[in-house]
Amino acid sequence: MMTMTRKLAAAVTMIGIAGLAGLSAAQAASTDLKTWDTDHDGTIDLAEAKSAAEAKFTGLDSDHDGTIDRKESHGAISKRSFAKADVDKDGTVDKSEYLNLVEARFNAADTDHDGTVSESELKTPAGKSLASLLK
Repeated sequence: MMTMTRKLAAAVTMIGIAGLAGLSAAQAASTDLKTWDTDHDGTIDLAEAKSAAEAKFTGLDSDHDGTIDRKESHGAISKRSFAKADVDKDGTVDKSEYLNLVEARFNAADTDHDGTVSESELKTPAGKSLASLLK
C-alpha cells in the first residue's frame, strides 16, 4: 500500500512540474512580447522585431567588429541557419545579414499574414525560432 501511495505522489508531483513548465513557457512568451512591443498594442511588428534584433546583435558582437562568427553567436543561430544567413560566405554574419534572418523568421511566425506577431504566434515553433534571435 505504501508503494502505491509513493507512486501516486510521484505521479502527482511530475504532473505538477509539467504544468508549471508549461505555465512558465507561456509566461516567458508573454514577457518577451511585452519587452519587444514598444507601442504596447499587444503584438510585435517587423520594426519592433528588428529593433530587438539590433540590440541582440550588438550584445553578441563581443569583439565589436560589426560581425558575429559562430562562436560569438553562442548557439543563438544554428549552424544551418548561420550558413544560410552568411550570404557572402565570409564565415561571419553582419548586422544586415542578421536582420534579413530575423525578417525571414518574422514572416514565418506571422501565420495570419497581418504584419504582426501575436502572443499565440510567438508560442509556435516559428515564433520560438524568431524569439531566439531577439532574446
